[in-house]
Amino acid sequence: MQCHEVDYQLIGHDMQVVEIELDQDETVVAEAGAMNYMDAGIDFEAKMGDGSEGDFLGKLFNFGKRALTGESIFMTHFTNTTDTKKVVAFAAPYPGKIIPIDMAQIGGEILCQKGAFLCAAHGTEVSFAFSQKLGAGFFGGEGFILQRLRGDGMAFVHVGGTVIRKEFNDQTILVDTGCVAAFTSDIDYSIAPAGGLKSMFFGGEGLFLTTLSGTGTVWLQSLPFSRMADRILQHAPKAGGSDVSKD
Repeated sequence: MQCHEVDYQLIGHDMQVVEIELDQDETVVAEAGAMNYMDAGIDFEAKMGDGSEGDFLGKLFNFGKRALTGESIFMTHFTNTTDTKKVVAFAAPYPGKIIPIDMAQIGGEILCQKGAFLCAAHGTEVSFAFSQKLGAGFFGGEGFILQRLRGDGMAFVHVGGTVIRKEFNDQTILVDTGCVAAFTSDIDYSIAPAGGLKSMFFGGEGLFLTTLSGTGTVWLQSLPFSRMADRILQHAPKAGGSDVSKD
């Protein structure tokens, strides 16, 4: 299915909003709850999945994978039903950046961390991919399941902190687990021990590092949501406060 062509602009810096302009009968698909505001004249409807074509068993399998990973099996479809341009906007769920990706320019497919997908032009296939390597699944920071986006239109994913885009030409880098935001399908994703035993247990970088290699595009994030959540929990005030003696 050919994707709808949509125009967009990014608003803000650290808590970004992407504003998408829809012509008549154009549709954008988004994760449930991502919409921030929209013009009157845009109809929205919750549907099972991304609305892409496919056989019933394939769709049922994708719905099952979404349910297993805690994702909603429904996505919201926003359609301009008027004969004038209308705008709908989607907000990032936590501090970070929204990455606009022209799928036609990066080979029509990317893999990204679970929960990174924000919205995309109608016709983009949003599914899940199981990690092919057990080690990457258990220790790679992203779990067994990654989000797979396929299409030839615009897609928007959200990452934590600052985004770093790297173009690989038969290269290999080691990345802190969880800092991998997205990568093109021709990048190999695996894990490697974080040095010797002393470094693994006391170096502060965890037991394993993610290895990315090949030729393609990689997007890294400086602040994974899991790391931010851990720091908040560590420094949050304890319930009940301190005891105060009474005279």
